[in-house]
Amino acid sequence: MTRVLIIDDEESICWGLSRLCTQMGLESDSASCAEKGLELIATRNFDLIIMDVRLPGMDGLTAIEQFQRRLGKIPIITITAFGDLQTAIEAVQKGAYEYIVKPFDLETVRKTIQQAAATAQMLSSLPGASLSDKADLRPAKNPDEMALIGSSPVMQSIYKQIALATTTDSPVLVTGESGTGKELVARSIHRFGLRASKPFVAVNIAALNPTLAESELFGHVKGAFTGADLDRIGLIQLASGGTLFLDEVADIPLDVQVKLLRVLDLGEVTPVGSNVPVKVDFRLISATHQDLLSQANLSEFRHDLYYRLRTLEIQLPPLRQRLEDIPELVEHFVRADSAHATISIDGSFIDALKAHCWRGNVRELKSVVERAVTFARGGVLNANHIDNTELQLQDSSNGDDLNADIQRLVAEWTKRNWSKQSNELLYDSLLKVVEPAIFQKAFELSENQYSAAARRLGIHRTTLKKKLD
Repeated sequence: MTRVLIIDDEESICWGLSRLCTQMGLESDSASCAEKGLELIATRNFDLIIMDVRLPGMDGLTAIEQFQRRLGKIPIITITAFGDLQTAIEAVQKGAYEYIVKPFDLETVRKTIQQAAATAQMLSSLPGASLSDKADLRPAKNPDEMALIGSSPVMQSIYKQIALATTTDSPVLVTGESGTGKELVARSIHRFGLRASKPFVAVNIAALNPTLAESELFGHVKGAFTGADLDRIGLIQLASGGTLFLDEVADIPLDVQVKLLRVLDLGEVTPVGSNVPVKVDFRLISATHQDLLSQANLSEFRHDLYYRLRTLEIQLPPLRQRLEDIPELVEHFVRADSAHATISIDGSFIDALKAHCWRGNVRELKSVVERAVTFARGGVLNANHIDNTELQLQDSSNGDDLNADIQRLVAEWTKRNWSKQSNELLYDSLLKVVEPAIFQKAFELSENQYSAAARRLGIHRTTLKKKLD
């Protein structure tokens, strides 16, 4: 029978997890600190460890190495009430099987324990050392990376994805609206990844002259074209050994896409005007706010390059989908400058910010906060310090934003259902998803009057009643 070791200084957590293990048919023991846990493994065998990160004495992240040194390959599930990017990366890089943030629901923990127990059974029959190669973690974080913050569930998921991306050299595609922090994600993956000591070369494809994009990326030799008076090393070659970040990758010209795909396949770049390839070794991270697959289906982007770029994909949420992170973001932007240490933040300021959509996402929030700090002059930040003229303009465009959201959702639904085998036509399937919501809401807004709702919808009353029934 699988035996689980639970380490947490909160008795209620230990009790709840122990009871869950019993319900799952697993045996369990508990310890209030890592030191006691290490004592237990000296006298008993365990197949799985569930451990809090914040513990009295030795912290959980340090304890991971101790347990793996003594037990070898054993799944360790870490739990914490203080989820951030640094903790997620360190937990994954030190070999944690999974990273769970408090408060958590038991169903999530149950599934994680089931998966970890299955892994433990598989690993028990295999020889070897630790669960994973552990890259050195650079503890320092610069202010830009610190801006990738938030405690919302969606951001916790992003942290885990970033952490997992740091353990490989596979290409990563970062998607999301403008201002969501795509470059911050790329820099975090590089900084905490396997190539952290090597160059990070960022290229905004949209800013390159289309006629010179090939030369900028691949380099050129003297005389390759008019004005090429000297040999020039391309950006790809400059990134060799490190990370190449291609921002707005959707804007790469089609003819350049062919060459980039060849570079990824062969690991060599041929400068413009030369027949001599140069070996390169780099990790590629791409970013875009556009739907690359839709562009590929329209023959505006190569399918083969698309699939090479998105070996791993991280989709960043817009700020309007994580409004609960605004207080943390505001606190960070205000405290980023030591000169603002005396400024306090009134609740009305946060409430006002949460009441608006953010077309420019975190980048726009940062701008609004910095302006408000200037107006506050070292006092208390409140709603009166917000430039309402700009935010009112945002409000007037909320309808456009909602329409854009609906279009994105429909496009994503179509993408997910396109290849599914079904006798039902895709359009009919979509109507079955959309019609109940619009008919029910129209009925409610018409005070449950069929005739009024039918008139507003532009359909017959009998049809509406039949649909609702």
